[in-house]
This record gives sequence, structure tokens and C-alpha cells, in this order.
Amino acid sequence: MHLRSDSLRPYGVIDARLAFGQTDPETHVRLSDNRSPHLAWSDVPDGTQSFVLLCVDPDVPSKGDDVNQEGRTVPLDLPRVDFFHWVVADLPASVREIAEGSHAEGVTPRGKGEGATPSGGVHGINDYTGWFASDADMSGDYYGYDGPCPPWNDERIHGYHFEVHALSVPSLGLSGRFTGADVREAMAGKVLATARLIGLYALRPGALAGL
Repeated sequence: MHLRSDSLRPYGVIDARLAFGQTDPETHVRLSDNRSPHLAWSDVPDGTQSFVLLCVDPDVPSKGDDVNQEGRTVPLDLPRVDFFHWVVADLPASVREIAEGSHAEGVTPRGKGEGATPSGGVHGINDYTGWFASDADMSGDYYGYDGPCPPWNDERIHGYHFEVHALSVPSLGLSGRFTGADVREAMAGKVLATARLIGLYALRPGALAGL
């Protein structure tokens, strides 16, 4: 199976229009356009009955002590964990393409609501749900796509893994506040093929120079 995008190139820098946050010279970071990217996939295996779509950043700091703190940096060698930016289950087997901006256009404080996606299937919550849990202005359940916003003082450039998984079942039986981890567990043993596209993003000044 092959995954491509008109919005980003493999291992290229993700445009800020697709991000949740972008660099600000005075405040370090400000909200961005948060457009979901175009994705298209092909060479789907016979027997595919549905798709799972995920976007995950495996480079998120495992400890938040230094995150976005003046005069400090998040060290390159700090252990990292997964952060899900997009969780979609039960995409119909007939779907082969998602238009840019069709799943997200702008930041929605407190998150977008649950239910069906514009392409069918259902979206779960992404990990901004936990990130903003203690923020009085932003807390809520964040369904669907919300793009990159890595720490502005992180020494590491983050890689964002857009994944489409072809499944042998029409539904994973998930609904409501399901997470990326729930999807991974539910689709175990049901994956016929996987396609992946990785883009790069950082907010630390100069981190992306030359890429």
C-alpha cells in the first residue's frame, strides 16, 4: 500500500498551515491555521473492509519539567513517548483520499465534537485532550485532527507519522472517547497492510534551517 500527500512531502518540513502552533518571535508560539492535510492511498490489498487513520508524534518528551520553560531546553536524549494528533476508525473501504482542510480548519478551543468524520467512520480523541485538561480556557475533548505544536525549546525535531492501516474487518466497534491506544489494541491481528508518511516540524528557532 502507498500513501502520498499534496500537502507535505516525505521527510519534508510540515507547512505551518497544517500545524496547531507556529513560531512567534515575541511569545515563542501562537496558534496556527490547523488545516488537516491532503492524504491519498493506493495499492490497497484484496479483502480490505475498512481503514484506520492515525497521526502520531513519537518524539514527545516523557517528562514535562523543562517543556516551554524560559532559560531551559528539553534535552535531545530525554526518553520520548507517543502523542496522537489524529485518530479515525472505521473509514469505509471505498475511501481513497481525504482533501486538505476537510477534517480540520482552524483551532477549536475546547476541541471539536465527537461523531462521524466528513469522510465516514468515526474519530476518537487526540492527546490534546490530556494536554489541555488543566487549562481553564482550552480544556475539553479534542476529537479529530489537531496538528503539530512541539515544545518551543525542544532540541529534537519532531517526526509526525501519518498512517493508514487496511483492516480485514468493517468496524473495530469503538465509539465515544476512544484513543489512539484503544485503536492500536483493537486492530491487532486485523491489519492487512500499512502505509506511512512522515513529516518534520519544530518550533525552536533555527531548528529547521537547511531542511
